[in-house]
Amino acid sequence: MATPTRRWLLPVLLVILPSGYPSSGPPAPPSEPECYRPCSSHSCSVIRCVWTPDPESDHSTNYSLHWEPTNTDDDNIKGGRSYDGLIHRENFRSHGELRVWVQAQNQNGSAKSQDALIDTEAIKKPPPPLFLSNHQGSLEVTWSVACVLQPSQGTCEVRYRAEDDQGWPQAQYEDGLHNSFEVPDPRPGSEYEFQVRCACDSSLVSDWSEIYRIRSAEAAPVGEVDVWMDCVTPFSSFDCFLTWKNLSISEARGFILGYQVTVSYSNGTVKHINVSTVDPSSVWAYDEMKWYLTSSLKRVSSVYVSAYNSIGTGNASHLVVPEPGEHTDDQIIDLQMTEENLTVSWTLPPHFPDNVKHYVVQYRECWPGRGLDWIKVDKSRRTVSFKGVFKKYTSYQVSLFVVSDSNQIRLISTAVSYSVQGVPSAVPSFNVSVIAATDVTLFWEPVSCSKRNGKILHYQIGVEHAGTQTVYNVSVTPDHGTMTYKLPGLSPGRKYKVWIRAVTAAGPGPNVTTTLKTKHVEDLGHVIHTLVPVGFLLVTIIFVALCVTRGPRKVCPVLPQCLYEKVPDPSNSHIFKHMRHQISEPLNWICIPLYEPSPKISLLEIVEVKSKALGPDRLTRSVLENDCLQMSSTDVQRGETIVEDKDRMDPRYGREEYSKMIDSDEERSEESSDDGQFSSGYEQHFMPNPLEIRQN
Repeated sequence: MATPTRRWLLPVLLVILPSGYPSSGPPAPPSEPECYRPCSSHSCSVIRCVWTPDPESDHSTNYSLHWEPTNTDDDNIKGGRSYDGLIHRENFRSHGELRVWVQAQNQNGSAKSQDALIDTEAIKKPPPPLFLSNHQGSLEVTWSVACVLQPSQGTCEVRYRAEDDQGWPQAQYEDGLHNSFEVPDPRPGSEYEFQVRCACDSSLVSDWSEIYRIRSAEAAPVGEVDVWMDCVTPFSSFDCFLTWKNLSISEARGFILGYQVTVSYSNGTVKHINVSTVDPSSVWAYDEMKWYLTSSLKRVSSVYVSAYNSIGTGNASHLVVPEPGEHTDDQIIDLQMTEENLTVSWTLPPHFPDNVKHYVVQYRECWPGRGLDWIKVDKSRRTVSFKGVFKKYTSYQVSLFVVSDSNQIRLISTAVSYSVQGVPSAVPSFNVSVIAATDVTLFWEPVSCSKRNGKILHYQIGVEHAGTQTVYNVSVTPDHGTMTYKLPGLSPGRKYKVWIRAVTAAGPGPNVTTTLKTKHVEDLGHVIHTLVPVGFLLVTIIFVALCVTRGPRKVCPVLPQCLYEKVPDPSNSHIFKHMRHQISEPLNWICIPLYEPSPKISLLEIVEVKSKALGPDRLTRSVLENDCLQMSSTDVQRGETIVEDKDRMDPRYGREEYSKMIDSDEERSEESSDDGQFSSGYEQHFMPNPLEIRQN
C-alpha cells in the first residue's frame, strides 16, 4: 500500500514520464529473434519472428526486423526489412539460410540485437492436432496430425487432468505419430481435460491443441458427507440449523442427485427428508457449496445424512446434537488473520480427555452474515489454515470443537478476529438510570458486532464540568446485553456533560453525549431534629384538643374517663335505655353524636316539712343539664354506675348538678312518695332525702 507521501507523488510521475520505457537515452538492445514457419495442411508460406521487448508495449521506440541470405552469391534472394515481424515467401527459399536481426531506434539513438541464423526448412511448425472421438467406457481419446508431405516419423505429447486438479500434473510422451490415448485407472464420474501437440520429422513442435473434455463413467459415492451445525448461539438447539458440504468429485464419483436425511427427535420420533439437488424446496436451501435445512434442531437428538447418484448411495454421516449448555470456553486458541488467510492454532489444557476422534475448527461471520466454514482435522493436529477472501472490518468468530469416539461434541474455545480493523460505530443508546448526590449509574447498549469494525478493547466514558474532563476506561466484559457503570466522585447539585465511545486498535469511535444534574445533599440529622419536636407538639395539641373539647351530644369512648367531668348517669331516661342497645355494637369506640327529638326536661321537686331556716324558694329547684355522656359495654353488663362526688358544684349555677331526673311520661305517683322507698340509686347517693332536710 502506498504511504501518504507516495500518494501525491504517483500522479506527478504519471504525468512526467511518457507511456512505455524512459527515453533518457538510446533504447536497450532487443533480444535475439526466434523465427518459425506456421504451416497449414497444405502450405507454410510465411516466416514469423518474435523478440522482446514486445513492440506493442513500447510506443516510444520503433522496432524493425531485418534479414539477408547467408549466401550472398544467390542473386535471386535479397535482404529486406519489415515492421510486423513477418518474412513473406518471396523473400526466402524453402531450403536455405537467413541471417535475421532486430533494430530498435528512438530520438536518442538506436540499438541492434544479435544475429540469428535460421534454416528455412527446419523451422516449419505443424498446426495443433484435432481431437476426433472418444470411448467413454475406457476414457480413450483420438486425434489427427496434419504433417506436410506425410512424413513417416514424428512425436506427440499428451497431457490431461481431472477437473479438481491444479495445473497439468499428468503428461505422456509417445514415440511415433500416434493418434490415440487412454487414461489409466480413471476416477469414476470425473470430468477430464486433454491437450496434445506433435512434431513431424525434424520440424518444430506444434502448439498445444484446444482443451478437450470428457467425463468418465459413474460409480456409487464413497466417503461420508461432511455434516455440521450452523448456530447463532453455540449449542442453543433453537438457533442451530443442520448444514453439510458437497462431496468432493473423487468421493461423489458421479452427479449427486440428492441427499437422504434422517432426523431423530428426543421423544423417539424419526423423520425422513429427501433433499433433491435438482428440485428446489422451502425445506432446504443451497448456499455456496453448502446445504441447509430451514427447520431448527430444537428437540433433535441425532441426524444421519448420505448422498446418492444414479448408481447407488454412499455411507451415512452421523451427527449427535449436543444438549444446550454442554460446553466450556477455555481461551486456548491463537488467531493470525489476513485478507487471504486465517491460521488457527491451539494448545490443549492439562488433563484433557484422550477419547478424541477429531477436532473441528469453525469460523463464521458476524450474524446475520452467512460466511461459515469449518475443517475437520485429525486429533494429532494442532493448527489449521483457511484460504479465502476475508472482508475488511468484519467480525469473524472462530470456535474449536472436539468430537469424541462416541460422536459427542464439545465446544473448547472461541475467539474473535478481524482481517483489517477500523474505528467502531457510535454506541446505539446511552442513558442515566440512577442519580444520587455524589454518583450516578449509566447504562448503554454495546455496539453490535456488525458495526464494531474491529475488536472492542474497552469503552471510554468522559465527564466534563467547569472546563475539566475526566475519562474512565470500562471493560467490555460482558460484551452482550445492556452494560452499566457507576460514575463516582461527583459533586451535589451540579450539572455534568457525560459522553461515551468505543475503542478498537484503530482508534476511538464517535462520542455519544448526554447531560445530567446530581441531587442536593439533605442534612438528615437536621431534618430529624426539626421534624421530631414539631411532630410531638402537633400530636400533643391534637390530643389536648380532643380532651378539652366538649361537643354536645357526643359519646367519646376513645378518651379516658379522667378527662371527662364526673357526670351522673340517670338510668331512668328512655334515651339511655335505648342507647344500651347501640353501645353493644362493634363500633362503639366511635364518638357518636346523639340527638333526642323534642327532648322533655323533667323537673326535680323536693317536698319537705316547713322550716324556719329555709325559704320557700329553696324548696323547688330546676336543673337543666346536657353533656357528653360516656357509656361502655361494661356499663351494660354491671348495670348503672354510681359516681361519688358530693362536694362537686356546678360552676354555672353554684349549686348541685342534679337532684332527681324523671321523664315526663313517668307516673306522678312516684314523685309524690315522701319516704323515698321508690327512689333510684342515683338519688340515694347524690340527693338528700326529706328526712335529712328536716334534720338540718
